[in-house]
Amino acid sequence: QVQLVESGGGLVQGGGSLRLSCQASGSAFFITDMGWYRQTPGKQRELVATITNRGRTVFGESVMDRSSITRDGATNTIFLEMTGLKQEDTGVYYCNVHDEGLEGDYFRRGDYWGQGTQVTVSS
Repeated sequence: QVQLVESGGGLVQGGGSLRLSCQASGSAFFITDMGWYRQTPGKQRELVATITNRGRTVFGESVMDRSSITRDGATNTIFLEMTGLKQEDTGVYYCNVHDEGLEGDYFRRGDYWGQGTQVTVSS
């Protein structure tokens, strides 16, 4: 039972910044990737940023120059920092976690999603 606790969403002014965090717990396997995706009304869920257990990061094109993501491996927590927020950044942000490991005779990968946290950017 993997639990994801998300925090940091809310209302921000255009041009402002925010900090989102996500902590994963309850995994019996090795957590590989953690990251954030967002769902903008009327659009497909898209990548914001991910970070691997090795520290490799990947950013969505629209946020690449104004985002950073870090990871605390000891607590399985990631932190997303975004600056220069735009109205188009408004949406529900979801934490996503991958884990992997051997379960019996099978190697398996897991994919888990948080409940989402609303980010609203005002004009």
